Amino acid sequence: MTKKFPVNPQHPERICWGCDTYCPVDSLNCGNGSERTQHPAELFGADWLEWGKDYAAATSDAPTPVPTATLRGA
Repeated sequence: MTKKFPVNPQHPERICWGCDTYCPVDSLNCGNGSERTQHPAELFGADWLEWGKDYAAATSDAPTPVPTATLRGA
């Protein structure tokens, strides 16, 4: 069973977010690499979970594009 992923942790810089182990920065046990994996809030800001929702709503109403050319002899 996987752990619940924290949306906006208080100190994301103290933990490696590369797997479900959530190792402290000074003891990377899983072998995920030599550096820790950053939390999405560190990379994209506190509203990282809201990204893409407006795109999903916009594309669901859009008509399906019709292909204009097909590959022959492939």
